[in-house]
Amino acid sequence: MTYAIEQFIYHIMTKEACTVEDYLLSSDHIDTIGEIANISMGNSATTLSLMVNKKVDITTPNVRVIKRSEALDDYENTCIFVQIHYVKGLEGNNVFILKEHDVKVMCDLMMGGDGTNTAGEITDLHLSAASEAMNQMMGTSATSLSSMLGVPTDISTPVVNQIDVDSIKVFEKMFDTTYDKFVKIAFRMTIGDLIDSVMVQLYPVQFALDMCEKFMNKGK
Repeated sequence: MTYAIEQFIYHIMTKEACTVEDYLLSSDHIDTIGEIANISMGNSATTLSLMVNKKVDITTPNVRVIKRSEALDDYENTCIFVQIHYVKGLEGNNVFILKEHDVKVMCDLMMGGDGTNTAGEITDLHLSAASEAMNQMMGTSATSLSSMLGVPTDISTPVVNQIDVDSIKVFEKMFDTTYDKFVKIAFRMTIGDLIDSVMVQLYPVQFALDMCEKFMNKGK
């Protein structure tokens, strides 16, 4: 009996409310997503390190399924929301959420500064730097995914927005999906002694399942 069927029977017998998304992801899926994210983001860290001329470390990710409304729980005030679509190989969105301070530090480093010029409000220059950093990192990640999944992958140009954490409705409208459940992949990212923060990556559950299926069926 498959995990999905077991979960479905459990919910029926206990009369608990559930959705399709509640019982599609098994522990093996979670482990596979973590493995894929660990490899692809490890390579992306090397790319970011070259851009900021500092050592970048990204820890082994924590992976769990959350409700859409929980996506911004690691953030206060405002944050930077970067959305990248896969246009080849996979169907879905790749979303990163970054803290404003971290974006300011990365922008200053990319401009040749020492990472301490972080005063003032977020500007278009900061958003442009975040877009370029995520574009380069996800380009590297897409190359890694292509190798791991055995299918050519490609990404769109990033769309970057400044998000008010309290404005969940605004945040939710940015998703081109009706899914309420997401796979949340949280990394601890450090850049020298300037950034020690959490970077969040979000996948719609169906996208994560598609990626796992390709990974597990590679070479068959």
